[in-house]
Amino acid sequence: MNDRAKLLGVAGERIASEYLEKQGYFIREKNVEISTKNLSGQIPVIAEKGDLTVFVAVKLRTSRKQGPSLNNISPAKLAKLRALGSVYSKKNKIPAEQQFRVDLVSIELTVGGDVGQLTHVQGEIEAGLEVVK
Repeated sequence: MNDRAKLLGVAGERIASEYLEKQGYFIREKNVEISTKNLSGQIPVIAEKGDLTVFVAVKLRTSRKQGPSLNNISPAKLAKLRALGSVYSKKNKIPAEQQFRVDLVSIELTVGGDVGQLTHVQGEIEAGLEVVK
C-alpha cells in the first residue's frame, strides 16, 4: 500500500468514526489487525451502541473514475470482515449474548477534499458470531 492510500485510509476511518460518534456510537477501536493461522486482515472501525458491537468497513473515494465507493465492497469482503469480527470477539472475551453487525460507511470526497456524500449501510444484526479458529 502506498503512502497516499494509507493517508486516505486514515482519513476515511477518521471521517467514519466522527460520523458514528455523532450517531451515538462509542468507538471501541480503529485499524485493528487480526492474524490467525487461517485468516488475516484489518477491521477499520469497531463501534458499540448499547448491546450492539459493529464491525465497520470503510470505503473512501476521491473520484468516481472507479465508480461509486458502495460498488467496491464485495460480499466476500464483508464475509471476511464478519470472520475477523468473530476472531476479535473471542480474543477480547465479548459476551456471547452481545449482538454483532457488519456495516459499511461509504465516503465520497469533493474536488476540494470535503465530504460530498457519506452513506451508512447497516447490516443485519447477528447474535453470537460463529467463531473462526
